[in-house]
Amino acid sequence: MGVTPLVIKQKEFSTRFRGFDVQEVDAFLEEVARELESQEAALENFRQENHRLNLENQGYRKREESMKNAMIQSQKVLDQMKDNAEKTAQVTIANAEVEAEKILNQAHKRLSQLHSDITELKRQRIQLEMQISSVLESHSKLLEMTKEENKAADESDTGLKFIRRA
Repeated sequence: MGVTPLVIKQKEFSTRFRGFDVQEVDAFLEEVARELESQEAALENFRQENHRLNLENQGYRKREESMKNAMIQSQKVLDQMKDNAEKTAQVTIANAEVEAEKILNQAHKRLSQLHSDITELKRQRIQLEMQISSVLESHSKLLEMTKEENKAADESDTGLKFIRRA
């Protein structure tokens, strides 16, 4: 049986000759019982406080676990966003490279077309120069022939004038 304040209060000792003073023993036992009651009350308060602190600690642990999970999920989302951004950047770069290649090909085609156009224009210029030269030469010959005819006509007119004057 455990020692409780009630056991101490109810404890009776047998008396013997030249034994302890009963009143003094009873007073001491009363004091010990009060002290034990006080200790039990304090112990009960500690138990309740310990229980409350354990519950509070459990709450903190649950919140800590929730925060850890949230941080892990946030990190996963962040990593996923980073991966998606890298993939998007790679796709964008690939698209830009394809577009640049198209533009470059178009520029090469345009350059080739311009070279062809320049060559054609040069050919046309040479042909036109030859035609103009041919026309000028023809006109020059016609002019020369007209001059000679006019000169011959003038000479024959001048001969007739001399003949008429005479």
